Amino acid sequence: MSKIDLSSNFDDVVLDYLEFCEIEKNLSQNTIKMYHFYLTDFGQWSRNFLKKDVFAIGDINDDIVREYRINLNKRISSKSNTEFKRSTQKTFLVALRAFLKYLVVEKGLEIIPPEKVILGKSEDRVPKVLNSQQMRKLFEVQNLDKKSGIRDKAIIETLYSTGLRVSELVALNRDEINLDTGEFTVVGKGRKARTVYLSPEAIKWLRRYLSARADPFVPLFIRYSGKKMQENDFDGESLRISPRSVQRLIKKYVKRAGISVDATPHTLRHTYATGLLSEGADLREVQELLGHSNVSTTQIYTHVTNKQLRDIHKKYHKDIFAEDNDSGKNSDNLDRVSSLN
Repeated sequence: MSKIDLSSNFDDVVLDYLEFCEIEKNLSQNTIKMYHFYLTDFGQWSRNFLKKDVFAIGDINDDIVREYRINLNKRISSKSNTEFKRSTQKTFLVALRAFLKYLVVEKGLEIIPPEKVILGKSEDRVPKVLNSQQMRKLFEVQNLDKKSGIRDKAIIETLYSTGLRVSELVALNRDEINLDTGEFTVVGKGRKARTVYLSPEAIKWLRRYLSARADPFVPLFIRYSGKKMQENDFDGESLRISPRSVQRLIKKYVKRAGISVDATPHTLRHTYATGLLSEGADLREVQELLGHSNVSTTQIYTHVTNKQLRDIHKKYHKDIFAEDNDSGKNSDNLDRVSSLN
């Protein structure tokens, strides 16, 4: 488009920004799609708020950003019929902040600085995880007399072994997986490449699944039901299993196994991460294995894996009804606590 200035139409500049994100920043299509959604929401809301048919870049100021934040805080989700969570509000504002940074840094406009868009503090998140007993049950409920059952077993083993996101899993191709070394490279969020590792059990079930396939198709995991294969699809791309299908099969097996947790493919990623930390893995190492850009994202798992705190509690906490034959020691402890108050 022509030179961008404060009089430029907001919607037109957003399209320019999205092209910048794709070409210059190499962001994924999913990220670009979400940025488009959030910025379109801000533009539509702003036009209604200002009662203007055209919303210009120069109309963005402290007041309208503040009113938009208030609006987000009062919004009701159409899915849950409850107010937006802080984390949801934050995603809208992150997109707006990134857009403003583009206007200031890349286009040199004198506009509200991006840091003035206050994101607010998100609620603490405690990830859902499955314990060892629940995982064993989940591995035991596939019908291995069916090709789809063997495939599903391989999918669950792979998710648990690697901590892959479901989008990363379904994008895998057969020639990308090295079953001899048990490791391969995956490109995740932000086009960031990382190496992931397969357990011996995951390798075993992937081998069994692939040996049961007589097709030459490229995708690692294919579907066995649904729409017919597209014509002239020699690579089998139209048979590639979808993220939604993987979500459905996980829910099916969770229910079949009698597990009370509302588990998803991402629950297996959480379980993978917490298992590593529980066994003593370093937080930075887990960050690398998960493909997190920021270690703060990985830190949510420390809420459920802090072995040091658990050991301290076990060592020093006493039940009120527990027998304590060492009354002198107990008295000393009480005196020591009193001196601290």
